[in-house]
Amino acid sequence: MSQVPLRVLLEAAEAVAKVAADAAVAWFKADIIVETKTDGSPVTLADRAAETAARTWIEQRFPDDGIVGEEFGETRPQAARRWFVDPIDGTKSFVRGVPLWGSLVGIVEGDTVLAGAVCCPAVDETVAAARGEGAWWNGARCRVSDTASLDLATVLVTDERAYGDATKRDAWRRLADAAQIARSWGDCYGYVLVATGRADAMVDPKMNPWDAAAVLPVIEEAGGVFTDFSGARTAFGGDVIATNAALAVAARQVMGAGGPR
Repeated sequence: MSQVPLRVLLEAAEAVAKVAADAAVAWFKADIIVETKTDGSPVTLADRAAETAARTWIEQRFPDDGIVGEEFGETRPQAARRWFVDPIDGTKSFVRGVPLWGSLVGIVEGDTVLAGAVCCPAVDETVAAARGEGAWWNGARCRVSDTASLDLATVLVTDERAYGDATKRDAWRRLADAAQIARSWGDCYGYVLVATGRADAMVDPKMNPWDAAAVLPVIEEAGGVFTDFSGARTAFGGDVIATNAALAVAARQVMGAGGPR
């Protein structure tokens, strides 16, 4: 595998996310059949079309790399570099005509995330980042907020029911009760809001690798902290807390989580 500059990978992640988003948005607000996968989550022709478009782009330009996609699984699992693709993050919002969804791409080498991007075409926002290259929001540098007190914070969650896990639901409620504003502007758009300083924390009780691998570099390169509920930095799914740096310890303590490490 040839060495590719991180700046090039940043641009590639953003390009693939936009390719997937362009394919998906063609179906947005259309009359589309929704199927239910074995895990109970919805899937549509738009999800499959978007992932196919992303895979085609990657295969043409990085033919030796592996691809891990939500809809079509994994190709070349032994490849040194892999692309994680979620063609539509927030399908439940997508099928109801709610614009807070996006296409996610993360580029990983071994256990190291090199670059990631989130494209939310229905609100015309894209955030992309690469290790050491900063985070970029519609082409301009972006940073997390400086909010340092939870009673002034805006905190977000995808679904406050925590998918039936009472412990995680209670942890979220403690954070929500401590904050000034608690909203469910969730899925990938919540992380875009944190990375651009418009929200201060985002919580997910369950996240897949094709989500986390894209979002981790976006949050970290914007100056934030991205960990699981135990405080461990993670790019491969599970429960997640993303915060600005100033609230990293306080938010996790209120939730009963370990401090970031």
